[in-house]
Amino acid sequence: MDLEGKTALVTGAATGIGKACADVLVENGATVIYSDRDQERVSDAARGKGEALTMDVA
Repeated sequence: MDLEGKTALVTGAATGIGKACADVLVENGATVIYSDRDQERVSDAARGKGEALTMDVA
């Protein structure tokens, strides 16, 4: 799948399914914004792959 030029915002992207989804989007060419409540973990998850945002969407 070619996602060049597309941007995705993934919530819960610090761990688990959210991180896996964000990583697959990056691998397929998307610009990804990783978001999660845990600032340290989301920063680690996004390092070198995309932007990290700390937020609570509840």
